[in-house]
Amino acid sequence: MRFVFLAATAAAIVSATPSLAAEPVPAAPASAAPVTDPARIAAARQTVDYVFPLGTYARLMNGTLDKMMDSIMDSTMKLPLKQLAGLSGVNTEKLGEASMEEIMQIYDPAFKQRMQISTRTMMNEMIPLMTQVEPDIREGLTQAYAGRYTTAQLGELNAFFATPTGKAYAADSYLVMMAPEVMAKMQGFVPKLMEQMPAIAEKVKAASATLPAPRAYADLSKSEKARLAKLLGVSEAQLEKEEKAKAE
Repeated sequence: MRFVFLAATAAAIVSATPSLAAEPVPAAPASAAPVTDPARIAAARQTVDYVFPLGTYARLMNGTLDKMMDSIMDSTMKLPLKQLAGLSGVNTEKLGEASMEEIMQIYDPAFKQRMQISTRTMMNEMIPLMTQVEPDIREGLTQAYAGRYTTAQLGELNAFFATPTGKAYAADSYLVMMAPEVMAKMQGFVPKLMEQMPAIAEKVKAASATLPAPRAYADLSKSEKARLAKLLGVSEAQLEKEEKAKAE
């Protein structure tokens, strides 16, 4: 049950916050050659200093994501368990319309607080890790901006970002998608996602219908079983025993 809730929440986060995974500008072809013009790179680096300064991930994760997660959790907890269970392929015909919140009040009255603590702890631990990769992200963004805008265009952007209004906008451009005002409107996304998931699952099933079915352990050759055991770091005998237990 907790897994279903986490899966639904994760899906909602990814879909509700495209700014986390998206480039700030349309993606260039994967084969695009890196920009080497020093003037253009310098202008792009200045742009990145405005829109993604060091410490952006800390600002993003230290408070902003907590509030977003709380908002998504509140919406998800109010959904009927029938909708959530449908995500994992469970037959929901006999399930009632009780919400996740009602169910968890019986199983775990402290569930909401437990999830909040888990989220905040995870975010706090991720901040140092994300901060470590910021220089690489900034370098990638520099190439992205340099590849999409000319030196003159970057100069115009930087001139705007140097103004009080531009500086204020640039500083929050990566955070504004998770502003409380935006997230309040995104509350309705989770119920819509849950409603559409069965239809989406059926489309996925239909789209992959021509693919061969996954093989069972019994279908593998002796050499494949040996290779699988090696990849999993267990003996062939142990793997055989575990797979036999699963089959039974």
